[in-house]
Amino acid sequence: MIADYPIIDAHAHLWLRQDTTVEGQKIETLANGRSLFMGEIRQMVPPFIVDGRNTAEIFLSNMDYAQVSAAVITQEYIDGVQNDYLLEVQQRYPDRFLCCGMVDLRREGWLSHASELFLQGFRALKIPANRLLMSDRRIWLTTDELMEIFGEMERQDLLLSIDLADGAAQVAEMEEIIAAFPRLRIAIGHFGMVTRPQWQEQIKLARHPNVRIESGGITWLFHEEFYPYQGAIWAIKEAASLVGIGKLMWGSDYPRTITAITYRMSYDFVLRSSLITDAEKEMFLSSNANQFYGFSNLKELPYIKNMSE
Repeated sequence: MIADYPIIDAHAHLWLRQDTTVEGQKIETLANGRSLFMGEIRQMVPPFIVDGRNTAEIFLSNMDYAQVSAAVITQEYIDGVQNDYLLEVQQRYPDRFLCCGMVDLRREGWLSHASELFLQGFRALKIPANRLLMSDRRIWLTTDELMEIFGEMERQDLLLSIDLADGAAQVAEMEEIIAAFPRLRIAIGHFGMVTRPQWQEQIKLARHPNVRIESGGITWLFHEEFYPYQGAIWAIKEAASLVGIGKLMWGSDYPRTITAITYRMSYDFVLRSSLITDAEKEMFLSSNANQFYGFSNLKELPYIKNMSE
């Protein structure tokens, strides 16, 4: 099936090299798409990316082939802080990417770093909040300094992209943030960590007008089931019953998910489903994200026939 509307990816990643430490464990780019990841070697990107450089140009080639017009580039501590590279990407491809800056909350100086990112031109901030429940300490999302950052973001109409820990572990904190900053646009990632107990509690946060849910990583979370991810379809329907399909957006979690499937497969399981209406598909894959993120000049991409067809 081919969509007749511009598809938008609400959750993807880019980096030039992984070279970082999380919870005392090393993450480092190796060869042939592999990385040392917390004590073991993992296939981080497809093996044909031999140097491990997950660049904007490679992603754009995938996007053009899959007919994805634009993407939100988030960040994660496991990839290292990629602000310098993502600022270049944002400036080079402003109509294709909305890039999130990221403050390393594991180090001091959050407010000054966030202010610097906003001055540089980042219009969105990513917080991998799931990484803040560390073995030796917990960073609360409602600390004074973070609340000051959120207040400044609300004043400047900047967007918060956030991935929460499993279940309801950080839902109460999010409720406090939403109550304090009702105009702060918030996108909650990984579809509320669907497949984990109490995932619906994260979805219910989208009952607030300023909150949306994006499905980045949903194919990873249902990886044991594999394509066509019928369990993921039922999860989308359940989430829609809780908050309405207008609050839900598609995300791929590129590139890690395409070690198992193609980039197009990360959304066409939705496009091909008979359980979701055509109008719901258009909202989930396109218009919800377009309205929330405010993309402009979306590129029209032709379908390119495969040699195997």
